[in-house]
Amino acid sequence: MPQNDTVNRRIVLAARPRGLPTPQDFRLEEAAVPSPEAGQVLLRTLYLSLDPYMRGLMNEIGPTYAPSVELGGPMAGGTVSRVVASRHPQFRVGDLVLGSAGWQDFALSDGKDLAPLGEMAQPSLALGALGMPAFTAYVGLLDIGRPKPGETVVVAAATGAVGAVVGQIAKLKGARVVGIAGGADKCRHAVAELGFDACLDRHDPQLPQRLAAACPDGIDVYFENVGGAVFDAVLPLLNIGARVPVCGVIAHYNDDTPPPGPNRLPLLMGDAVQKRLLVQGFIVLDHYADRFDAFRRDMSQWIAQGRVKPREDVVDGLENAPEAFIGLLEGRNFGKLVVRVAAA
Repeated sequence: MPQNDTVNRRIVLAARPRGLPTPQDFRLEEAAVPSPEAGQVLLRTLYLSLDPYMRGLMNEIGPTYAPSVELGGPMAGGTVSRVVASRHPQFRVGDLVLGSAGWQDFALSDGKDLAPLGEMAQPSLALGALGMPAFTAYVGLLDIGRPKPGETVVVAAATGAVGAVVGQIAKLKGARVVGIAGGADKCRHAVAELGFDACLDRHDPQLPQRLAAACPDGIDVYFENVGGAVFDAVLPLLNIGARVPVCGVIAHYNDDTPPPGPNRLPLLMGDAVQKRLLVQGFIVLDHYADRFDAFRRDMSQWIAQGRVKPREDVVDGLENAPEAFIGLLEGRNFGKLVVRVAAA
């Protein structure tokens, strides 16, 4: 369904999900395209980023790093947009910008949330390999994980927007990299295309044993973005002094009851003491001021040199965003998931 210059399509939150979201939790609405007032710009969405953190924003939650989406309000999300009307002195019609317009064709902005992109051959990379997911990988791995040459780095969701970059940067730093991904095709891609030393299927009932065999010297860095059974397999293999950057636990985002089984907290806390583990959660929003310029410089160079290979999973049409997002939470995407809302 193409964009219309006079109609603003919005996908709003129709209901707060219980467990995995369903299509009924979203609603497609149409409204008139707004007009900018003094100090504002009107943006046309070109690309919309779909990311796991959005699941948490669908809940009615207390104070956190990002506010909940209001019922009846448009879903939140990062976007690459064109300025189509401007009453702001710093932006001109035609400018390509990175912003947070959310799941809609058009949005107004006062410019405070916008970053000029200049002209890019592949603008969607600003939402992935040159944007927030890869920045998360960069900060978490280099500032918290601090891999040394010869150490073993394990990363789950190894072909996702964050995990694929974690593994490739770890290889650049001389580490041995073991990925965990959902399925044989993703595992082959991690090894053959991304350069991982090994990759294991998270669906394998023998995952703990296979991970132990793949990490004969233990695990020095585990980049945590999944949780669940994957972390259960990793924990016994962590070496003394291992570092565990934590940016998410997607395996639990749809939980609406406590996880089954024994209480794992005493085991984790005991290992944290005995093995002197560093387990550090982080929010990448805290690091833009002092680390983003270095990230963009390094990542741009690595991509140009072919040392980091981005992969995108592109879905066409704003109306297909809900189903694509549900698929993301189920692990159906292969690479950074973006919705192409309009031609660049």
